[in-house]
Amino acid sequence: MKLIFKSLFFILFLIGSLSAAELRGKFEQGNLIVGKTTPDSKIFIDKKQIKVSKKGFFVFGLNKDRKNDVTIRIIKNGLSKEIIKKVYRKKYIIQKINGLPPKKVTPPKEVYERIINDNKLISKARAINSDLHFFDKKFKLPIKNSIITGVYGSQRVLNGIPKSPHYGLDFAAKEGVKIEAMLDGTVTLAEKDLYYTGGTIIFDHGHGISTLYMHLKDINVKNGQKIRQGDIIGTVGKTGRSTGAHLDIRLNWFGVKLDPASVLKLN
Repeated sequence: MKLIFKSLFFILFLIGSLSAAELRGKFEQGNLIVGKTTPDSKIFIDKKQIKVSKKGFFVFGLNKDRKNDVTIRIIKNGLSKEIIKKVYRKKYIIQKINGLPPKKVTPPKEVYERIINDNKLISKARAINSDLHFFDKKFKLPIKNSIITGVYGSQRVLNGIPKSPHYGLDFAAKEGVKIEAMLDGTVTLAEKDLYYTGGTIIFDHGHGISTLYMHLKDINVKNGQKIRQGDIIGTVGKTGRSTGAHLDIRLNWFGVKLDPASVLKLN
């Protein structure tokens, strides 16, 4: 009888530990979600297994247009628990920009190959699945006292031509203004002249989470360098296909484009 009781207690204890997963972040389209469980648990998001850090942290992102619920499965010691979370929709605005030079709207054919190569560099940096776990910390603004002029998910209409949604967050600032790292990380890309993004830096923060800073005038870091939150990484510019001096930042979970405002607590 005691053995049965102990076995039952152990099973209930395991089930209780499975229920102990903490989830941080709003389950809205485009948002980053950080979770915490026991380090020896396995986590599956929509049937795909993701990393769990030594401290039990895991992370994933929700696509801009995701409509279906998220299925989170936790497995520990042969037992499994499933959590279903509803994903709420965001309202996206339409942003019209007129009076642009034609080349700022549709790139000439002679640069197509360059664009393809640039995209390969960016995709490679975003595909890194390192064991870093800086993503569980709070992000900070890259520029102080700046006005936000462009938001995630907005449909851009350039000279009357509908374009792809804007997947970043734009900060108005004068050329040369210093930019601070939003979070600890490792530099995985530092390029001075990409066609669309100009001076570009990408940081790896672990488990597929990366941030990108674009249109920079100066780049103060190099590939492979470790940076700390608040370090000066470069200056605001108007390089690449920019309509003027500003900083555009991006947030990704691998290839999933996320809303930077969701980690900067702006929405």
